[in-house]
Amino acid sequence: MVTDGARDGLRERSKARRREAILRSAYRLFAERGFDATTIADIAEAAEVSPRTVTLYFPSKLELALARSDALADRLGTALRERQQGWLTLDALEHWLRGEIAHRSDLDDLSERMFELNPQIRAVSNGRLAEVVQEGARLFAEESGSAPDSFGPRMVATTAAAIVAELCHDPENADVDAAMAFLRAGAAALLPASPGSEAAPGA
Repeated sequence: MVTDGARDGLRERSKARRREAILRSAYRLFAERGFDATTIADIAEAAEVSPRTVTLYFPSKLELALARSDALADRLGTALRERQQGWLTLDALEHWLRGEIAHRSDLDDLSERMFELNPQIRAVSNGRLAEVVQEGARLFAEESGSAPDSFGPRMVATTAAAIVAELCHDPENADVDAAMAFLRAGAAALLPASPGSEAAPGA
């Protein structure tokens, strides 16, 4: 006998597979035809679902295109806010970067192909990621005793945003060690009151 719990689990797995099929079809079409030339109907046909099903999962075409990068930004925000006790913000950032690169999937690669053909979508994605990193300016400021809107925290956050965008969009050539050494040196110069930090524990 199938229990309610098992039935709910099957339903959730089915929904997850359908959602991934929609994403995979959309990113492939965006990479082949371009974002503007691809319709919801095209995506639905490729994913073998109805257009209504597509919009139930993703209310707009832009939300669909940004689904993976928005999830990445959400994970980054969580990593910075809920960092382990004793970690500085840059420790949490480094640990998160290494995890994202290590667990990259083929769907992320397909998403990157989409961004290459649609730079306007990449720009929106990078902007949203930068907003999350800018929130880190408050954390940098707390660690250094600076005002959140002062030059040092803003520069560290802006540099961190550029590093995150570069490493996540080009993981094959990502050098996390070099990137974080650069960022830590800049932070030390801009925020001299911030305590030193070694590489993130467990990185």
